[in-house]
Amino acid sequence: MSGMTSEPPVLLYIASEDRAFVSHRLPMARAAKDAGFDVHVATNATKYADAIWAEGFQLHQIPFRRGGLGPLSALNTILTIRALEHEIEPSVIHHSGLQCCILGGIAALGHSARQINALTGLGYVFTSSSLGAQVIRQAVSLLLRLLLNRNTSIALVQNPDDGAALEAMGVSAQQIVVIPGSGVDTDALTPLAEPDGPITIGFAGRLLKDKGIRALVSAHRLLLDRGLDTRLLIAGEPDPANPETISQAEAVAWNEEPGITWLGQVENIKDLWSHAHIAALPSHREGLPKSLLEAAAYGRPMVATDTPGCREIVIDRQTGLLVPIEAPIKLADALETLIRSKELRQTYGKAARQLVVDKMSSRSVGAAIVALYKGKPDARAK
Repeated sequence: MSGMTSEPPVLLYIASEDRAFVSHRLPMARAAKDAGFDVHVATNATKYADAIWAEGFQLHQIPFRRGGLGPLSALNTILTIRALEHEIEPSVIHHSGLQCCILGGIAALGHSARQINALTGLGYVFTSSSLGAQVIRQAVSLLLRLLLNRNTSIALVQNPDDGAALEAMGVSAQQIVVIPGSGVDTDALTPLAEPDGPITIGFAGRLLKDKGIRALVSAHRLLLDRGLDTRLLIAGEPDPANPETISQAEAVAWNEEPGITWLGQVENIKDLWSHAHIAALPSHREGLPKSLLEAAAYGRPMVATDTPGCREIVIDRQTGLLVPIEAPIKLADALETLIRSKELRQTYGKAARQLVVDKMSSRSVGAAIVALYKGKPDARAK
């Protein structure tokens, strides 16, 4: 009949925390809304609920608990997700993070909706060598192999190494799509002039052992021992749900050391990078670290480990310097190289900014993810 219009397709994001959705998924969700999707967000809604509603998205409360759901809690989460999907009938479901990919994937069994399973980095379960982690890794690998090889599923990763890791688990290469990161707004995050005063190194991230934070603190001590007047700003908090967390007491104690300031959680990341000359992230493994994407957008040179995720944004001797995992001396050497050369800092910072503008902006990532939602599994960010 003339005059009738079809309802917009429903897109459902499933995220374990509302803070993580606001921090990492907004560029994608905004691009989807602009493309005509009716965006719904199912998450453990806390203090970021108003920010989600303000975007024009529909918010649904889902019981999630990070750090080890028990069988009954997991079942409750699965049933709640399944009931919501029956109610709103999404055309596309975007699972954000490993836990959501597994619980959401089980909830969606038998559902015809297209499922985007965003594995935003293979963390503790895949980086730890502990016996417990190895046992969990085997179980998780089996579940991923079963859930991600379905015709309705796409495995979305942020770097080629994670794609190769999924293939090694038995996930078909045809089900895997690589899009670099979640996108940063390069119109809002623009190059910053270097601050005055001593050369300052910035770190942003959860305070975890496998983020390399202890190696960075050790490297800073070495720089002071070498007679360099440097500062270290640490932004982030411990994560009690993660077995690799640094204790609150250890983080507080850093403030007692010469040249170190632990800032806690920094809501406006510009406050960090406007006071830092160099970004450092000596992590064991990442998807594609937002902290470095933001630092690069602000024109900061970077030092990071030569590991999955980090080496996608830190191109050695182009946008920064790469070092081995848990190597404080080599980390200090790389930092010293940048500390002593303003020219290198400016050259690497300018190249880092250009890389983000060209390939990792919210505009390019948003276009790639919308193409994926619309059924183009070969989509890539351009």
